[in-house]
Amino acid sequence: MRLIEQLGRHKTVEQLQAELGQRRDLRRVLGVWQLTSIGLGGIIGVGIFVLAGQQAAVNAGPAVAIAFLIAGIASAAAALCYAEFAGLIPVTGSAYTYGYAVLGEFVAWLIGWDLLLEYALIVAAVASGWSGYLQALLDAAGMPLPVWAQGALGTGEGRVFNVVAAAVALAVAGLLTLRTEWGARLNTIVVAIKIIGVALVIGVGAFYIDPTNWQPFVPARVVDAAGVGHYGWHGVVAAAAVVFFAVFGYDTLTTAAEEAKDPQRDLPRAILLSLGISMALYLTISLVLTGVAHYSTLDNEAPVAHAFGSIGLTWVSVAISVTAVTGIISVVFAFMLAAARIWFSLARDGLLPAWFAKVHPRYGTPYRPTLVLGVLTAIAAGLLPIGDLAKLVNIGALSAFVVICGAILVLRHRRPELPRAFRTPWVPFVPLVGIGFSIWLLSFLPWATWERFLIWMGLGLLVYFGYSIRHSRLARGNGQDAAGA
Repeated sequence: MRLIEQLGRHKTVEQLQAELGQRRDLRRVLGVWQLTSIGLGGIIGVGIFVLAGQQAAVNAGPAVAIAFLIAGIASAAAALCYAEFAGLIPVTGSAYTYGYAVLGEFVAWLIGWDLLLEYALIVAAVASGWSGYLQALLDAAGMPLPVWAQGALGTGEGRVFNVVAAAVALAVAGLLTLRTEWGARLNTIVVAIKIIGVALVIGVGAFYIDPTNWQPFVPARVVDAAGVGHYGWHGVVAAAAVVFFAVFGYDTLTTAAEEAKDPQRDLPRAILLSLGISMALYLTISLVLTGVAHYSTLDNEAPVAHAFGSIGLTWVSVAISVTAVTGIISVVFAFMLAAARIWFSLARDGLLPAWFAKVHPRYGTPYRPTLVLGVLTAIAAGLLPIGDLAKLVNIGALSAFVVICGAILVLRHRRPELPRAFRTPWVPFVPLVGIGFSIWLLSFLPWATWERFLIWMGLGLLVYFGYSIRHSRLARGNGQDAAGA
């Protein structure tokens, strides 16, 4: 019974709200549009510029647009649940903090550990995708990188380490150790450039669509020599499980709750705005891309740029590469920011060493976890192919979504009287849709991805029972256990 009590100890919503008013370690500098830009920065990136084309070629054909729609339904249901929690508990830590308040310390730890992997690998995956577009620009300028530095081992003959991807991860980590508002302002500018670039693709591409490229919209199922199948409706759902990587990211802005000027009002608005804008862009560009070029030609590192280059629009191809090189940086920024603040929250609650919970004395940022993450993600981006990274990211995000949607159901039952700045509509239908779609998409991820995820979570259990359970602030009496929440 003692162990069960320890695993289930938690803070009340009221306690978290009270602590929020007492904290002054992070600086409140972000408004609703800066928060929305962080969300858009986290969502719009590799999904548009890389994964849409690759998944059309590999799994879904032109029906990759339907894959985005399926993934978007699961993401939208979870977004509505995130919005309720963000208005109710505007504390740094996102799903980890929400889980701590509703489901107890052990579940919160698993969510936090899961999010650390998810966010860090997104940084690595996006840096890897960004590298492909920068190299396309360098090639066009006649300055190609040495073969060994062009990609991770196994992504091409002679390739050893993706130097560009590693460098961008380190550079963004350096930026995030400075004042948060400096990075947020730069991020807002970059997001604006990115949206202009996407609009260019849609506006110009609409005049070059060949409807025959959409036929058949869902190609017939094909099984290769290795017994691996793609296309057909099974391929569409398999693509949805991968492109799900591209339709979340709004949760990153909730990790900056303690840096928001008016978090209870602005966080829910920013979540819904960022997801709505990005989904409209994803659906439109996936149709334009597969209309401009046949889906079978899109399996490369810079599919949008190659598609326009193949029809003679070299200037558009160059503009897209410039936009991608500029815009994908904002994704790295958003998820590096989120990962560092999850790590900071875990350390502040005593679940990781307190050394990581110190803010920079001059800049007021959680610089220690940020710099450590910069090194770790640089190594991952340099060594691992983007496909493997994306699948491992998705299993973490989908698992977190299941927990968040479930937590809304639990909190509505336990504490229906709590005043909420935003209420998830149609409960329990919306949370159940989020849970159902997320579990469905999880079932389409390959077993190798599950193995790696389970190894990571097993390592998390060792850390929790070896360190966290004894050093938790609640265990030491530095946070009042209020088991009646």
